Amino acid sequence: MAAPAMPGAVPALAVLLPERRRFAGQPLGEAFGNALARADALPDAEPGERAQLLRCFDLLPRGWPMAAITRQRDAGDAVLHQWLRADPAHVRPDMTGARVLAIGELGLSQAEADALVAPLRPLFGDTGFQVSAPTPSRWYVALPIEARVPAFSPPEAVLGDDLFSHLPDGPEGRRWRALLNEAQVLLHNHPVNAARVAAGRPPVNSLCFWGAGRLPDHVRTPFAAVASEDAELLSLAALAGIGANGDGPQLLDLRRARDWAAVASRLQPALAGLGSEAMRLDFADGAGFLLRAGQRWRFWRRPMARLA
Repeated sequence: MAAPAMPGAVPALAVLLPERRRFAGQPLGEAFGNALARADALPDAEPGERAQLLRCFDLLPRGWPMAAITRQRDAGDAVLHQWLRADPAHVRPDMTGARVLAIGELGLSQAEADALVAPLRPLFGDTGFQVSAPTPSRWYVALPIEARVPAFSPPEAVLGDDLFSHLPDGPEGRRWRALLNEAQVLLHNHPVNAARVAAGRPPVNSLCFWGAGRLPDHVRTPFAAVASEDAELLSLAALAGIGANGDGPQLLDLRRARDWAAVASRLQPALAGLGSEAMRLDFADGAGFLLRAGQRWRFWRRPMARLA
């Protein structure tokens, strides 16, 4: 099986970072200002978090069945069905539709999630599907292996936008739109949401469908260990057989960072300790830099003050 699409040799440390605009206006500091100015700028890669992860993991068969991937880590039964994420969401009606303000992480307890899912079970059961919430932030629909599922937009595309503009069209799309409408009615009238509103917390008044597919036959990575708090990345790592510790190339996930000073502080020991091996910075907008110890001799390059 081919290795993941990592440009050149696998670095000793690969760092996943958000889009560079997240650090707009923030100074790089002397160490990284010099290091990035002297680094090898990699060819622009495909933007987006999915593309970032696919540069680190290779899936067979090809695809992105994230519902099955996370279900296996959450419940261990993903091989039995095709899966679709149906994550809890908070939407706000406006003039154009329903604006999505939050997906997944809504501060639910497991008891709240179980109570909210209870009236959804007969609704989904009437269509031949099973809905469950093994974790408060990740809900799932179990589908027959052979089920035809339309394409749904990923959460990062839906968040902040009109929910219904991201739902599929056609006969299958209309089926899921109708199912979502009925689910919204049940959630809107649920006593758990009444209690959350009374307590000043956002209600779970919708669902976000995404990530449909079957569990991959194989997941491979060139990395020996991963450091992350992201469920999707950790689920991929689990299927690839790696954890937080391992001898060999390391993968560090800093995609939630918004303060460059904190990033620089985290990476400073690795930068100072660069020897014959390399460190790769992979930004979600597709930009990348390869840093090596020998680049310090490129002293004629002017320090970079800020990320573009």
